[in-house]
Amino acid sequence: MLATTLPLRLHFLSPKLILRPPLFPVHFRHTPTKTLINPRGGCNKQLFCSMSDSMDSSSPTSKDVKLSVHSITDDLKNQRLSEENKVKLKLEDLKWDHSFVRELPGDPRTDTLPRQVFHACYSKVSPSVEVENPELIAWSESVAELLDLDPKEFERSDIALKFSGASPLEGGLSYAQCYGGHQFGTWAGQLGDGRAVTLGELLNSRGERWDLQLKGAGKTPYSRFADGLAVLRSSVREFLCSEAMHGLGIPTTRALSLVTTGKSVTRDMFYDGNPKDEPGAVVCRVAQSFLRFGSYQLHASRGKDDLDIVRTLADYTIKHHFPHIENMCKTESLSFSTGMQGTSVVDLTSNKYAAWVVEVAERTASLVASWQGVGFTHGVLNTDNMSVLGLTIDYGPFGFLDAFDPSYTPNTTDLPGRRYCFANQPDIGLWNIAQFSSTLAAAELITEEESNYAMERYGTKFMDHYQSIMTRKLGLLKYNKQLVNKLLNNMAVDKVDYTNFFRLLANIKADASISEDELIVPLKAVLLDMGKERKEAWISWVKAYIQELAASEIPDEERKVAMNSVNPRYVLRNYLCQSAIDMAEQGDYEELHRLLKVMERPFEEQPGMEKYARLPPAWAYRPGVCMLSCSS
Repeated sequence: MLATTLPLRLHFLSPKLILRPPLFPVHFRHTPTKTLINPRGGCNKQLFCSMSDSMDSSSPTSKDVKLSVHSITDDLKNQRLSEENKVKLKLEDLKWDHSFVRELPGDPRTDTLPRQVFHACYSKVSPSVEVENPELIAWSESVAELLDLDPKEFERSDIALKFSGASPLEGGLSYAQCYGGHQFGTWAGQLGDGRAVTLGELLNSRGERWDLQLKGAGKTPYSRFADGLAVLRSSVREFLCSEAMHGLGIPTTRALSLVTTGKSVTRDMFYDGNPKDEPGAVVCRVAQSFLRFGSYQLHASRGKDDLDIVRTLADYTIKHHFPHIENMCKTESLSFSTGMQGTSVVDLTSNKYAAWVVEVAERTASLVASWQGVGFTHGVLNTDNMSVLGLTIDYGPFGFLDAFDPSYTPNTTDLPGRRYCFANQPDIGLWNIAQFSSTLAAAELITEEESNYAMERYGTKFMDHYQSIMTRKLGLLKYNKQLVNKLLNNMAVDKVDYTNFFRLLANIKADASISEDELIVPLKAVLLDMGKERKEAWISWVKAYIQELAASEIPDEERKVAMNSVNPRYVLRNYLCQSAIDMAEQGDYEELHRLLKVMERPFEEQPGMEKYARLPPAWAYRPGVCMLSCSS
């Protein structure tokens, strides 16, 4: 448990906080985030107007029109040239580096016998999954582009063998990572990659470092009593949600490919003594690093002999993934008063590890705020599922909010205490940062003051980012706490669909003369079966909201474009996943492909795809759809 923590006084948190209050206050200089209406992916009004003006037949000369046409032609030509000049490599020509294996201590053994692995960050293992006529059923073109991989490679006859792990990638060097973690608040000791094998580390033409990892590729020393395999059901969910989160603009691991193995895997999905055979599958995950909080925790937990590994691993991480920290200098003046007795100061330029833990804390805070903004619940926020790069990692029993419920958890294992429910995610993020910073303190890389400062930064960064997100979701220029509090309370009382509500909210007009009977008409699709009292509550809120809109003086159409650029039309609801899974298990992958395409552009209106924004049907609330177990 924490020695010192920062209570996050969030308006949607449950009364029973997980964290204890701080032992002392921490003060520092801080510039609040400035919120602007910035349409992401929407039209640029100024550019649109200027283009419209130039096309007015009464104003331009024929010369102007010709110049305009030539300009557009040149742009298209440059775009084509850019496409042609992109690096497109065959699998055999990928640029491997393998710094993780080269620079960090490894396990001297290469067998996959389940065991405790000491004094090592990884074990060299090869995929051992058995296949029978494996089939590539989906792949991401944008991820292939990240790797400079030619799309034509996915037409190869051996592509399914390569990305199932049955046939090695030329130049790869595979391993399983060794790490530990807190699971549901309790230290679990060694965990590690029990069903994931990293194929190696690539450098692309832009100098970016990318790890390729197969999930479901067979046993490793960290598999414990499990088989190291994955079923199609969970693999479809991981593949789709990785790409859906990227489409939403939320940091995440990515998914390159999804392959069926042609073999069955036995799973007891509900732990009720009724196991059944399911189709096996393998996902190729991609990230700049799969390092987790638990990667450092395990070595610190093993005492004095392994504390040097914490430093070595921290040095490696900063060198390859936070190089700007390595290059900081005193002139950057990153020093802060902690507010303790005396003149205690945290100087981030004098200790790179302190600067690093602060950045990890801030990235984590921004990530969690982004989840809250789109109504995403991770479901298993153990410290071994927390990326040091601030990525969403390890998609198990995740869920996007349908009916707004702050206590929602998609994880059946989490039901007794709802530790990882939607409302608790901000506090859990801080709890996990506390465990991470205490690990670095145990290795004497940071001081107690620096650890406390990192946690303070988490709280401040979270609130700044969350308030900015909610302000933009409402189409306002500044955050209105009372308005947001009342809105979320109303949504919780009436179980309003989270995604569709905010999308429809953009249709409200900033017109105080609209009659009460008409005020909530734009929201009628989500405000269902309300009595007089609840209708009055919503009318009252909409009136206050319109007053705020009028004060901002943003034209309705301009505000709508801005709001639609941050409030998605489509999110990967669990029932949509299940529909794709049901069809895929019958050998039909068309729904999987359609859903992938829809989720790649979640903010856009996509004609013909309206069904993917519908409220969940009754069957969506059955076990195995709305909620899953940790092992799913």
